[in-house]
Amino acid sequence: MLDEKIVIAKHIHKSFGDNEVLKDVSLSVHSGEVVVMIGPSGSGKSTFLRTLNGLETIDKGQVMVNGQLLYDKKVNLNQVRQNIGMVFQHFNLFPNMTILNNVIMAAISTKHFTPEKARQEAKKYLDMVDLSEKMNSYPAQLSGGQKQRVAIARALEMEPKIMLFDEPTSALDPEMVGDVLEVMQQLAQNGMTMIIVTHEMGFAKRVADRVVFFSDGMIQESGTPEEVFDRPASPRTQGFLERVLNV
Repeated sequence: MLDEKIVIAKHIHKSFGDNEVLKDVSLSVHSGEVVVMIGPSGSGKSTFLRTLNGLETIDKGQVMVNGQLLYDKKVNLNQVRQNIGMVFQHFNLFPNMTILNNVIMAAISTKHFTPEKARQEAKKYLDMVDLSEKMNSYPAQLSGGQKQRVAIARALEMEPKIMLFDEPTSALDPEMVGDVLEVMQQLAQNGMTMIIVTHEMGFAKRVADRVVFFSDGMIQESGTPEEVFDRPASPRTQGFLERVLNV
């Protein structure tokens, strides 16, 4: 059974100059829920995801994560972010540091883990993403898929209550995508709250508790994978799925 709402976004508006990219977007996510956001490029889904940890400011609306209002001046945003893991398209690993040091650095500096605890936790998460044998390697020695799995381990090291994924496989060669999706599926099965922007429709259908379809800066449709993929109510959703699933 799903627990309390861990993310509550209400009436979010966001413009870049004259371009309104988010038009009154509202979404709530329960603890333990996996929400997958799909839609055409430029529809606002990645921008919306970034508003959920303060990486993108909003013009109007309200975002509450883990019971704290993100855009309240009294809130320490860096403290809130410590409970929000984020995995981007690109891995952002430090090339001059070993994989182990990449994973433990933030936990030691911001969560004040002892080096011993940080290393212990890192080994656990690197083992989970099947990369424990690479902990003394450097990023340049890893494939793109391996680097992305390290990025996931680094986010998990912070012991987040929620994980945000912004198209985590879009920069990978096709043969590397499966390994990353497998790790994400394992996280979902372990009960991690996840909000994922992806173009991987098979993965969305398989893993999501709820699929949210974005178009033109708005949520056009939201429902179970069966509802959205098999019985889409919106003509806009139908048109999008016909195009992407028939490619």
